[in-house]
Amino acid sequence: MKIAILGTRGIPNHYGGFEQFAEFFSVYLVEKGHEIYCYNSHNHKFQEKTFHGVNIIHQNDPEHKFGTFGQFIYDYNCIMDSRKRDFDIILQLGYTSNSIWFFLLPKKPIIITNMDGLEWKRTKYSKPVQQFLKFAERLAANSSDYLVSDSIGIEKFLKEKYKKESTYIAYGAYPFDSPNEDFLKEYNVEKENFNMIMARFEPENNLDMVLEGVAQCNDKTPILVIGKHETKYGEYLKNKFKSHENIRFLGGIYNLEHLNNLRYFSKLYFHGHSVGGTNPSLLEAMASQALVIAHNNDFNKGILKENGIYFSNPSEVKNILESVKKIDNLQKVQNNYQAIIKDFNWEKINGQYLQLFEECYSRHKTRKQ
Repeated sequence: MKIAILGTRGIPNHYGGFEQFAEFFSVYLVEKGHEIYCYNSHNHKFQEKTFHGVNIIHQNDPEHKFGTFGQFIYDYNCIMDSRKRDFDIILQLGYTSNSIWFFLLPKKPIIITNMDGLEWKRTKYSKPVQQFLKFAERLAANSSDYLVSDSIGIEKFLKEKYKKESTYIAYGAYPFDSPNEDFLKEYNVEKENFNMIMARFEPENNLDMVLEGVAQCNDKTPILVIGKHETKYGEYLKNKFKSHENIRFLGGIYNLEHLNNLRYFSKLYFHGHSVGGTNPSLLEAMASQALVIAHNNDFNKGILKENGIYFSNPSEVKNILESVKKIDNLQKVQNNYQAIIKDFNWEKINGQYLQLFEECYSRHKTRKQ
């Protein structure tokens, strides 16, 4: 099959969850003998034409000039280019800015859309933008040939809201079992003597809540804050907590080996995400055998179940920091690790996507005959 992946900044991953999935899945498809194309922003760090056999198509992306509006132009450019390529399947990752161009999508390919989380719930968006995102969500749900949900909650929502069936396929992670303490030296921390949180700097990821709990705590164990912080919200947080030397803003880290070791050797790993489906960084924390302290919401509890420790406010974060020890919760850590091996491993997830593609393609060919 000739398959295109749209809706990401590109591969290899230098941004987030969809990019990580696109990187792993596209390479997997190449290994299975398919012809794969991934659209990349023109200013992506990787400028080669192929990545492990995946064809890279760079398109103009003026987001650096126009902010969010630039995403719409980038998606328009990708969709217009896709009209020339004779694809069998187009996989759209998310709908935020590409759904308004649905009428421009080529007619021949099967359009499969991963609907992501409930984007309109993100508090960083104004009310008008939230209303637009609801509109975009409806367009994507109704214009796609097939839908993918990355959590049971999203699958249920699509069925109730739009009367649309979707295929539940979670994200994946690679089990990590080869720790190396040497990587800790680069970050000036010691084994199980630091905490960490990793997230995009957005209000709904509750960085402020976690760091407020850290600031209130008598325990001054360092906490590594990982994520691109050169944003308005990032500047706010850095200024708010600048007097707390144990709160260290490290910026974005995309080297998986470094991240896996940091998660593995951390004392407590905080996961503040409260919007969306199955979050990739949560699965990677589980795969890295971290003790996960998660925001108390249905999305996180749907993955961690009884194997997470939950917080809802800064006071609860403070209490957890002062009372919870990883050594006392090794069974939770092991249960989460086994869940990755059994339910959330990339081989299984990639295989489920490929099976869906093959079924859709076969169904499509049968209809045409």
